[in-house]
Formats: sequence, structure tokens, C-alpha cells
Amino acid sequence: MTLRVEGMNVQQGDFTLAADFSLPKGSITAVIGPSGAGKSTLLDCLAGFQTLNQGQVFFDDREITFSPPETRPLSILFQDHNLFPHMTAFQNVALGMKPNLRLSQQEREKVDDALAQVGLQALRDRKPAALSGGEQARVALARTILRERPLLLLDEPFKALDPALRQEMLKLVRATSQVSHTTVLIITHDPEDARRYTDLTLFINKGHVFPAKPSDLFFADPPRTVKDYLGYR
Repeated sequence: MTLRVEGMNVQQGDFTLAADFSLPKGSITAVIGPSGAGKSTLLDCLAGFQTLNQGQVFFDDREITFSPPETRPLSILFQDHNLFPHMTAFQNVALGMKPNLRLSQQEREKVDDALAQVGLQALRDRKPAALSGGEQARVALARTILRERPLLLLDEPFKALDPALRQEMLKLVRATSQVSHTTVLIITHDPEDARRYTDLTLFINKGHVFPAKPSDLFFADPPRTVKDYLGYR
């Protein structure tokens, strides 16, 4: 197993998140559940933005429970994309490789290749204000691809995209994962996206993380709590 969470317990006021699970290397896992269930909190804990009250987090058998975010072997992509407004699309992507932006010719070609993968090479010199929300999401994804970290956390970064473009981005994430054996967790509210593009599904309800199940089996016969959430009869 690549990612292993043991006895995780996080308390935020009256809210408690509890989790025990493991995910295989190169798998894509959907994280679903009602609003406020703890989905983003789970990703924050894995990324190191939230301190655990109890438990341990391991990646490739290395404990990262107390590692600062910048040393963890992961990238995280949020809904707001975290682009720098004064930088071009090319520069924002290049930050994933070198924060000082001093790139060799080979590194510049890698940045252009990442932009090409998300269909934005022609817009490389535009700043975020001149890009649509969908284009900004693709710039952020290109930067994430360029970082080549073995664990990728996606907190609904494609939520604002139209269905066709969202599916293209999910296909790209899946293809990238298959080539580089990246382990991916993606928060989604769309059960069809989870069914089509992920291997496993983690359901979270009221802070409790249920064991991961193969997505096709999960949606074929979900437990009553999940049926209520999904609106199944």
C-alpha cells in the first residue's frame, strides 16, 4: 500500500474526523459525502495543513504524520487554483519546477509540454485575469503535473468547468496517474465522475470515513446511508 492512515482523529470544535484506511499505489480514489462531512478536512490532514489529535499517516512506509507540508511527497489542487495574478500562465506553471523561474531550455520545454497537455500552449503568455475559470483550472493542473509528485490531492478543482471539459480533465488525471503511477484522491459531488474515472471510493459521513471499496461495486450496491446521500430509492 502507498498511502496508509491509522487511527486518525481530528477535532475541530464539535466536529470530529475519524479515519482508518489504506490505498494502493497508482490508484485513483473518489472522496464523496455530504457537505460538511469532512472531505476537505481529510485532504488537509494528508497535506499537513491540519494537525492530528491522534493517529499516523504513512506514505510508501515512511511516516509523514508530523512532516511540514512542503516536505511531503504530494501536490494539492484547490477550487481557487492558487495562481499568482501578476504572472503569466507559463510562469505560474513553471513555479512547479523552480520557484525562482530560472529555467534551462530543457525545463522551458517541459513547461510548454505541460501546457500543451491541458490544451493551453497558445495562451502561455496570458495572465490569470485574461483566462476563463476553466483555463485557470487547467493552468493549475499543468503545474501539478509538472511537479511529478507521487501523491495528488484534488479538492474539487474542476467544479466550475462545464461537463465536457471536466471530463477531459479527469481523463487527463487518469492518464497521468497510469503513466507515472501517481496515487490520486479527488473530492467530487458527482457520482458519475466517481464511477467512470476512479478505482476506489471513500465515503465520509459526519466525520466518519468508511473503508474504501472498488467504485463499480460501491455504486452497484451502496449502503443505506450512501443511498440517502445519493438520492437512490
